[in-house]
Amino acid sequence: MSRFLGPLDSEGRVPPHQQTRVAAFLISAHGALARQFAMALPLRIEAAWQTELNAQFYRESEIVSLLQRTASWVPDMALGYMAASWETAWFPKPIEGITNLPLALPIDLATLAHAVHAGIRPAALLPLGANANDPFVFALRRIEFESGRLLQAQILFLKGESLVPFRDTVNAALEQRHAEVRRLWAEALESAGVTT
Repeated sequence: MSRFLGPLDSEGRVPPHQQTRVAAFLISAHGALARQFAMALPLRIEAAWQTELNAQFYRESEIVSLLQRTASWVPDMALGYMAASWETAWFPKPIEGITNLPLALPIDLATLAHAVHAGIRPAALLPLGANANDPFVFALRRIEFESGRLLQAQILFLKGESLVPFRDTVNAALEQRHAEVRRLWAEALESAGVTT
C-alpha cells in the first residue's frame, strides 16, 4: 500500500479502478449533502443565512457533476455494498440534548458538511508526478479548494451565538461525525490500495 494514489500510468494519470472508488465515495458524500441542502431550502428565501444554503446546494451539486464527468469509470463489483454503507452513514441523525427539530436538523447537516469538507482532502492523495492537465486530477484539486471555502459557512454556523447554550452537545455531535467520515474514507482508500 502507498500513501498516494497510483502507480500512475505513463501520462501521469491515476489508475481507473482508483478513480472509480474515490469518485464513487466523493459522489456519495457530496451528493448526500446536496440532497440535504435541497431539502433544507425554504420555498422563499427570507433570511441572509438561507442564501448560503442555496449557494451550498449548488456547490455540492457542481462537485458531484464534476466527478461524474471527469472520472474514468470501470466496473467495480464491491461498490454496491460499499455505497449502501456510505449512504446510510449520511442519513440525518438526532442530536442528543436538542429536542427542537428545526434547530437539530441544521446542526446535524452542518456537522456532516464540516466533517466531509474538513476530513476529506482528495488532492493530498495525488503524487508529485500526477498530470495537472488530467481532468480527474484537476477535479480532486478543485474539490479540495471548494471544500475549504464551504467549510467557512459551517464554522460560522456551528460557532454562532444561537448555539452557545448547546456548545458541548454540538461539539460531541461534530466529533462523532468526524470520526465516522474519517473511518469510511479510510476504508474506501484502503480498498483502493491507499493507506491513511
